[in-house]
Amino acid sequence: MSGFSPDWLALREPADHRARDGFLTMALADRLQSKPIVRVVDLGCGTGSNIRATYAALGREQHWALVDYDARLLTAARVTLQTWADAATSEGDTLVLQKSSKTLIVTFRQANLVTDLDAALGHTCDLVTASALFDLCSQEFIAGFARAVADRRAVFYTVLTYNGIQEWTPRHDLDGSMADAFHAHQTTDKGFGLSAGPKAPWALAEAFRSCGYTVKEGDSPWLLSRSDQALVDELVPGFAGAVRETGKLNSAQIEGWLAQSRHGCEVGHTDTLALPPA
Repeated sequence: MSGFSPDWLALREPADHRARDGFLTMALADRLQSKPIVRVVDLGCGTGSNIRATYAALGREQHWALVDYDARLLTAARVTLQTWADAATSEGDTLVLQKSSKTLIVTFRQANLVTDLDAALGHTCDLVTASALFDLCSQEFIAGFARAVADRRAVFYTVLTYNGIQEWTPRHDLDGSMADAFHAHQTTDKGFGLSAGPKAPWALAEAFRSCGYTVKEGDSPWLLSRSDQALVDELVPGFAGAVRETGKLNSAQIEGWLAQSRHGCEVGHTDTLALPPA
């Protein structure tokens, strides 16, 4: 699964970062604060947005393995992280970053999570994390993934899993029908089997509880307004394009929905923190 452009990921990053549930981030920090070195695996890392949002909650020395299927995104992550850091040096394929008195040692792994999950996770890690990933995955993949994380007794923390809430401003009579069609598209195969779509937060919680984990959840909605117009303007045609692929609404209906300008929306997400038994 790939296909996300660096430009799209850069456009959504500010909204992603401000949407995160702060209480869940604090709970993550409390769990890992005693570790002098934290080993983190970031799945579907894109251009490194998750490390930029999460590093402040972790200790002074962090070892990050950034994993993505798309080699282009891994290259973009390397470049973007070097620009973001206060100081950066390369040691072979490894980046050593200094940021706000913390040291981040970053490696990069290209892997297919469906066929190479064990290689992607590595042998040992303290934290497995991801952002905006699991609504693209099947419930079967999520169950197997939870078992793999539990085998390593790692903490699991993921953010921005789509939960089905969607409200456009201003509203349109077809919003409900469009959302139903969009959710049908969400459950098609995105490379991991038939996707869980809006059921993904529930599937994650059930999978980790079945492995003996304690699960905490928090809301992380995008609350987009006129100041986010560029992002809204990208979401609208993308949403309509997904609906069009389902054939559940005709072209006239979709074009009518598109004809109304929008200056905001709420897109619901859930953040999930799963803690292994002590």
